[in-house]
Amino acid sequence: MTVARALAQWAHGHRPTPDDLALAERALADTVAVALAAQRHPLRAVAAPLPDAARWATMAHVLDFDDLHTDTTTHISVVTVPAVLAVGGDARAYLAGAGVMARLGAMLGWGHYAAGWHATCTAGAPAAAVAAGLALGLDVEGLAIAMALAVPAAGGVQEAFGTHSKSLQVGFAADAGVRAARLAWAGATADPRALEAWLERVGGTPTTDFPAAPAVPGGLAVKLFPCCYAMQRPIAALREVRDQVHGQIAAVTVTTPAGTVQPLIHDRPVTGLESKFSLPYAVAAALLDDYPGFDSFTDAAVQRPEAQKLVDLVRVDLLPGETATLLDGRVALRVALADGGEVRTELAFPPGSPQRPVSEADLRAKAAACGPDVPALLDGLTWAAAAEVLRTRFPHQDLEA
Repeated sequence: MTVARALAQWAHGHRPTPDDLALAERALADTVAVALAAQRHPLRAVAAPLPDAARWATMAHVLDFDDLHTDTTTHISVVTVPAVLAVGGDARAYLAGAGVMARLGAMLGWGHYAAGWHATCTAGAPAAAVAAGLALGLDVEGLAIAMALAVPAAGGVQEAFGTHSKSLQVGFAADAGVRAARLAWAGATADPRALEAWLERVGGTPTTDFPAAPAVPGGLAVKLFPCCYAMQRPIAALREVRDQVHGQIAAVTVTTPAGTVQPLIHDRPVTGLESKFSLPYAVAAALLDDYPGFDSFTDAAVQRPEAQKLVDLVRVDLLPGETATLLDGRVALRVALADGGEVRTELAFPPGSPQRPVSEADLRAKAAACGPDVPALLDGLTWAAAAEVLRTRFPHQDLEA
């Protein structure tokens, strides 16, 4: 049996458990909330001509506040939720797509991510095809064909991080999946072996031996800070000791496994988007700001003289060894003070990770931070209502020449 047909059989036959459905409802609310938080972002006008799934995924990802599957370093919901909503799907379609994305991500493995691929996009396009395809009523063979039809769009690279291109390529992946599902529904043909061939050529290990349950093995991490997930741990660690840092800072040393900084490609950021992928700036924001929220990751915030001074004081010591996820090992930080004192801290898992599940209070605070009307919109949100909210808040508009 091909990988595509095995995944299609799993997706078509999976029956969600109560825990699966709870994860789906949280993913829906989180994705809609972070999209609404971006309503005033300049990218909104640029993305306005894109189809629904592309437009909504782009806006839900541009602030980098959406959830992450830490086992595979993929932003599962920001691809699959918009794909489902664009074709009128529900929680079952989301879980099918999310589950396929997690399983494809596992086949791609850390080596694929370490090579510089943006796994959210590579695993995301075929997964979005399953999510949209199940919502459209495709059978097992149709889902396998839809995945094969999505292969040409299964790309994306980490050089996009810190630019509009990162969220746009996520939008392209979501839209590619919807397009592939609609083509399969209309009768387009494709060889399901294309998915397996693609997996091998991008460094993956194809297999039909994957877990049947839960829908998303390992669960999803919820971000509490609007920046790359690789920055969540150092920020959380420093926030635990921030009130102990008094006086002038002389130096900050961050010690962490080398692979855990893979996506942090901007050591000296000059824009808000670049700052979301900068370990030195994570340190600066955690020390300077009461809460590193949206206002911490703007062009003006990055260019603060005090922030730039702290960025220059950060030294990163990378520990060698095998890496599997962004949460491998522990992060250790040492803040050296000018008077000779020091503050030390270390952390394995940040709040919001599957190992430290997000609290209801933190979820409410996150929703409120995304906009004053967001908590009310999320109360009792259905999949159909979510689509209408996004359609209203992010309408399709043609670009003016």
